[in-house]
Amino acid sequence: MIGAALLPILKKEKHLAEEKILTKHPLGKSGKNISKQKYETLKKAILSALRNKELSHTELFNQLKKNLKSKFSGNISWYGETVKLDLEARKIIERTSSKPQKYRQKGAGR
Repeated sequence: MIGAALLPILKKEKHLAEEKILTKHPLGKSGKNISKQKYETLKKAILSALRNKELSHTELFNQLKKNLKSKFSGNISWYGETVKLDLEARKIIERTSSKPQKYRQKGAGR
């Protein structure tokens, strides 16, 4: 019985102890405060997907969903967009001027 009573407290403590990161936005809008672990997971997946190639938004997100669907708890599209915008703001990835617009790692193909 005591264990059940402590469960909400333990969950709250775990939540408080979770390390967060405040993302950036390429247009200077306010960023999002998200789990650093989720940020790192999505960052790694995005950079891996864009390694040596350019992908459209649809192609990039299809790749993220395919690679993370069974390994990620949370909305891959929402976290993916948040981290993608952060990587753009930090100039780690960039959009091309082509139609349709594509994403690539900064410095790729130059």
